Amino acid sequence: MFCAQSNHWTKDEEEVSYMFMLFEFMFPIIFVMVFGMIIFQFVTGIGTWHKNNQSPRLSVSATIVAKRENITHHSHANAGDLSGTHGYHSTSSTSYYVTFQVESGDRMELSVSGREYGMLAEGDIGKLTFQGTRYLSFERV
Repeated sequence: MFCAQSNHWTKDEEEVSYMFMLFEFMFPIIFVMVFGMIIFQFVTGIGTWHKNNQSPRLSVSATIVAKRENITHHSHANAGDLSGTHGYHSTSSTSYYVTFQVESGDRMELSVSGREYGMLAEGDIGKLTFQGTRYLSFERV
């Protein structure tokens, strides 16, 4: 509190004032960093999409040598309350990847849909069709 006698801030008030000054200084920096990361991800995604579209569609003999899943979990505060006073709910998402080995011995890991992932098995031999880093299909022989 403000002391009427000495015209000085108390130690608590000075700390709160310092915290607000720090927040006012840091908020624009954090905002620019987060916004910059979002823009970077967007531009990178557009670049990959464009590169894949410019790449030729190739069909090659390949063997499935590995499969993997990447599961991510997210916690979200209920009722839009960032403090979590009203609890949290969780969501998860799964990404699926298959590693193919072509006749030359080279390997490539491609992202596939969950449906495709379930239909493919390690050791399957067939014709892989892809465009850049984009998986298109796999037909067993």
